[in-house]
Amino acid sequence: MGEQGSDGGRKTAKAAKTAAAGAPDAAREAASASGRRAAPARKAAPARKAAAGKKAASAPAKKAAPSKKASAKKAAPLKKAPAPKKQLVAPRKATASVPAAPAKTVAAHPRGESRTALVRRARRINRELAEVYPYAHPELDFDNPFQLVVATVLSAQTTDLRVNQTTPALFAKYPTPEDLAAADPEEVEEILRPTGFFRAKTKSVIGLSKALVEQFGGEVPGRLEDLVKLPGVGRKTAFVVLGNAFGRPGITVDTHFQRLVRRWKWTDETDPDKIEAAVGALFPKSDWTDLSHHVIWHGRRICHARKPACGACPIAPLCPAYGEGETDLEKAKKLLKYEKAGQPGQRLKPPQAYLDAGGRAAPPLGAG
Repeated sequence: MGEQGSDGGRKTAKAAKTAAAGAPDAAREAASASGRRAAPARKAAPARKAAAGKKAASAPAKKAAPSKKASAKKAAPLKKAPAPKKQLVAPRKATASVPAAPAKTVAAHPRGESRTALVRRARRINRELAEVYPYAHPELDFDNPFQLVVATVLSAQTTDLRVNQTTPALFAKYPTPEDLAAADPEEVEEILRPTGFFRAKTKSVIGLSKALVEQFGGEVPGRLEDLVKLPGVGRKTAFVVLGNAFGRPGITVDTHFQRLVRRWKWTDETDPDKIEAAVGALFPKSDWTDLSHHVIWHGRRICHARKPACGACPIAPLCPAYGEGETDLEKAKKLLKYEKAGQPGQRLKPPQAYLDAGGRAAPPLGAG
């Protein structure tokens, strides 16, 4: 029983081994068979996962792509950033040396400036100049309308200072229109020689004196149409007389006035009469006389013809021509004239308000 049991056990164990050995083969065959059938399913699953993964991967990629384009588009203006610099090339003059204010200078270029904006800028300039020159006045010495009209005629092609140094001798010898109308031309020429063009000026002042005596009873008329009939008297001279001797508003378009209003782009006109009309339309009539003083004073003291003192100009932020002259503050200060430079003015007998403001009277002819 025991031996049979052992042999049987051996056979059984052997058979078990054989079965175990065969089992893998069967399993392999079954597995391979089932694998053939299941392979598509197994492969499909990864394929689906792969497809899903591709979609997942591609989705961010598609989203990321626009972000790159968008960022590229956003970054594009950085490459075009020099464009604004070109616009700032002209203003560079305005920002050279004047602290803070000139930065505003070129903020609004007059080209394309609306009519309303022009009127506002022009009137603001006049208000600013009124604060700078509160004592502005006619810079010719006179005691009556006759002296003013004669002095204004003599001021052509010379300075008011030279006229003021010359007229005391003239009016001392010929105090009335009647006296000057009967004067010896050679004697008048000798007195007027320092003013330049003395022969033509002698003819004018004697001629207008005769006209005053013959046509207006020796009195200077207070109307524009009458004044311009006098020899040597044009609209500029007439408005000087009307505004300062009769208190009637007028715009004095002299060389300083013409230069400045064109620099400020108030008008592009070059004819004095057209300048007068264009500028007069920007201001109420009541402002015309003082406006003339403000502009002329500024032209003589700061905004010079050849080299404006831009760096010391109080209206630099409003001036489209800023930078045409010296922009360095210290260098610009050296270009100032008359009381702005601590020097005498043009009148021998200036108004008290001018003296109170620190102005100094001019020296008489031949002094110093």
